[in-house]
Amino acid sequence: MSSIPTATRRRVLQALGVGTAAIAGCAGAPGAETEQPTERTTPQEPSMNPAQQTDVDRIAADPTDIPAPIDRSEPKTVSVEMTTKEQVAEVEPGVTYTYMTFDGQVPGPMIRVRRGDTVELTITNEEGNSMPHNIDLHAVRGPGGGAEASMVTPGQTKTFRFKATYPGSFIYHCAVPNLDMHISSGMFGMILVEPKEGLPEVDHEFYFGQHELYTKGEAGEEGHHDFDVESMKAEDPTYVLMNGEKYAITPDGYGAPSMNVGETARVYFAVGGPNLDSAFHPIGSVWDEVWPQGATASDPHRFVQTTPVKPGSTVVATLHAEVPGPIKLVDHALSRVARKGMMAVINREGEANPEVFQPEG
Repeated sequence: MSSIPTATRRRVLQALGVGTAAIAGCAGAPGAETEQPTERTTPQEPSMNPAQQTDVDRIAADPTDIPAPIDRSEPKTVSVEMTTKEQVAEVEPGVTYTYMTFDGQVPGPMIRVRRGDTVELTITNEEGNSMPHNIDLHAVRGPGGGAEASMVTPGQTKTFRFKATYPGSFIYHCAVPNLDMHISSGMFGMILVEPKEGLPEVDHEFYFGQHELYTKGEAGEEGHHDFDVESMKAEDPTYVLMNGEKYAITPDGYGAPSMNVGETARVYFAVGGPNLDSAFHPIGSVWDEVWPQGATASDPHRFVQTTPVKPGSTVVATLHAEVPGPIKLVDHALSRVARKGMMAVINREGEANPEVFQPEG
């Protein structure tokens, strides 16, 4: 945003929920001056640096590691603690990148509460990080969705409270002045606010998130990929990823979650962006029910082939397994699947059902 006049930039960032102190680089906040993303556009010599040693073996969130459905009928205070982490991990073998995350995973952990609950959210910026971070939750009625109340510099912790006054699934993300870079690097996730009566019972629940990664290298080019502001401005990503890594949630990656023939599943899907829509499609099935924008208080759409999901939004969708075999979850802008890494798989296991599908005539 450095080319935008200061007054205009201030209005834009205030509309996004970032205060004037943040616009000024968190004036008076130790460590804030270290965030200078414009320097990252300087061409490298050579064009690609060697791959770096990784801090973690895996950045991709486990799609089955989500909170259980809520079975209480009264509101309560729910304590949530998250730590922002800047970590080197592999996008694909031989390609490293410095991610920014909530709790070391992409997408960040799903937060699950009930309408009427009070959420006490504590966010810590891990000591040793280089940048300030915060959190903006679209489930919050409050300035910046909590962004101003949660601005933390490295080593700092802050806590704020909010009441979950409306149901649905909602994105959360980092919202510092260079929020697009932070979101692209992995800082987004979902908060689910269940209705007071709860959600319909299903056999399985899975949680996925899509985002774009903008780097100086080409997809698959081995080495350490630095972030590239110019390609982000042009909305031309190197990678479009499901759960932070290329083909991470597949049999050839970390493995695919499974369901049995006859079972149902609910899929929670968040699009961090920061720029591209997703055309979310289950190859080998359709969505039996879709709640666009995560609006679970509305009537669902039925038997949907591909549902659009905007950046900064979510969708809740269900499907059931009638035959064995993989369901490939993709963005149906298919060059993102074939060229940029955007796919996950859910396996269906069980007996064949020739009345529905016969692989041989």
